[in-house]
Order: sequence, then C-alpha cells, then structure tokens
Amino acid sequence: MITEPLTLYKLMILYLLKSINYPLTNNQLSGFFLDYEYTTYFTLQQAISALEDAHLITAHTTRNATRYEITREGSETLELFGNDISSGAIEDMNKFLKANKVKLRQESSNYTDYEQDDNGNYIVHMEVREESSILFSVDINVPDQDSAERMCTKWASNNQEIYAHIMKQLLS
Repeated sequence: MITEPLTLYKLMILYLLKSINYPLTNNQLSGFFLDYEYTTYFTLQQAISALEDAHLITAHTTRNATRYEITREGSETLELFGNDISSGAIEDMNKFLKANKVKLRQESSNYTDYEQDDNGNYIVHMEVREESSILFSVDINVPDQDSAERMCTKWASNNQEIYAHIMKQLLS
C-alpha cells in the first residue's frame, strides 16, 4: 500500500488520463483534485511535473491551456501499481468522470491556438477532435494578433456551428 501522498496523486492522475481516450487540461485535472479536496493546487502541479519528467504523461501547451495525455509507459506503470489506489479514490474519480463526461469531452474536442510566422502575420490553427483523432483542422493566416485572438475566441464559443456550416457547404 502506498504511504507517500505524492505517489498516490501521480497514480490518480494516470488513472484519470487512462480512463478516457482524450487529453485532459490542467484545469480539468485541478477541478477533480481541488473539488474532492485531495490536495492543493501546488502539490498537484508537483505531481504533474514529476509525471512529465518521468515521461509517464505528455503535455501539449497552447496559449490558453495545457493538455495532458498518458504515455505507453504511463499505462504500464498504472497496470503495475494501479491496485494501490484506494477503492474510495477510484469511486470518486469514476463519479467525477461520469458527472463531467460531456463537459470534459466538449472542452477537449475543440482546440485553437495561434502563432506568429516569419513575415509578422499570425497563423490561427483550429481543430475538432474526437478522442485522439482529428476530424477537422484548418489554419488561417491573419494580419495581426488582435484578429488571431478574436478568431480563437469565436472558435471556442461557436465551433460546433462553424464546423457544421463548413461541412454543409462542402457536402452540398
């Protein structure tokens, strides 16, 4: 049985990431650990950092979020030590995932970011994902950062309508 709390938090993070087939953001992971009062934000960040350093999870950072995925090594570690997670913690995690399934999937399925190119323009990248597959991806060149930020904001709030409109136009 695990006596070190940080080790338990690491296994719990691996369990959450393994239980779903798409990345979770730092905010989503924090939501579970803080809502269920397992640990503090700073201790959670320490556990996440240690998992990254050990290559048990990977992080993908954009301008507004960091998304984490479990690696093959992380899955293997969870298989070896997952039984050390208490049944109460597993019950809490399953309850959290079930109660937030739609919200977590929706937040994780839409991705947007931008970067500045060599010419001083901004490339806005937008995606719709289902689990680990990309359903739709588009890059748009815009002249300034304000336009890039506005497009990212619009995509975040209207991605379903935009995607549906584009698909309708392309398929009609």
